[in-house]
Amino acid sequence: MRYLILMLLLAVNSLPVGAQSSRIEAAEVRCSSVLGIGVETSLAFCDVLIQEDPGAGITVIIPPHRGEAKLSFNLHNRHAYSEAEERGGRAYAEYTAAIAVATADGQVLARRFILSEFRSVEDLVDRVTGGAGPSGIKAIAPTGLERIFMTIPAELEQVAIVGQTLDVVRLEGRDTFSSVGRPVAIVSDVQVEYQPR
Repeated sequence: MRYLILMLLLAVNSLPVGAQSSRIEAAEVRCSSVLGIGVETSLAFCDVLIQEDPGAGITVIIPPHRGEAKLSFNLHNRHAYSEAEERGGRAYAEYTAAIAVATADGQVLARRFILSEFRSVEDLVDRVTGGAGPSGIKAIAPTGLERIFMTIPAELEQVAIVGQTLDVVRLEGRDTFSSVGRPVAIVSDVQVEYQPR
C-alpha cells in the first residue's frame, strides 16, 4: 500500500507545473473605437472596423506564457435601435458580420461569423451608455451573441481582430459593406487562458 501511495505522489509531482497553474483572466484589449459600457452587463463593448492593416484593428495582448494560449470573446452584431421603427413594424434586420483574427504581420489565424436577426428591443444584448439623448443611452447596441474560442500559437504575444464584411437584410432590401473603416460588429468579454512563464 505504501508503495502505491509513493508511486501516486511521484506521478503527481512529475506533472509539468503549467498543467497545474493555467490562468483564465480578462485580456488587455486596445480598442481604437470604444462603443461604451453596457447598462445591464457593465461589459466594455468595442466596435470591430473593417481594416486591411491588423495594426489598425482591435489589439489583444497575450500575457507572457508557455505553450499555446486560448482566446475567447463575445461577438455581436451592431444595431441602430429606433423605437419609432419598432412601433411602426419596420425594425426587422438580419445581420451577417465576418471578422478575422490575425497576427501583426497580417497572417489570418481564424475567420469567424455571426448571423442574427433583430425584431424588437428584446433582441438587444444590452444598451450602451454615452449617448447624447436625455437617458444617456446610445442608439447603437449589440444584438446577437456568438462566443468565439480559438487557440493562439505559443510564439504570439498579441493578435488583432479586424472586420471583413457586413451583410444587412432589411424590409427594403439587402446591402453589403466592405469599405475600410466601416464598423461591422462588436466584441465584448475578451478572455485569455494561458500557462504563465
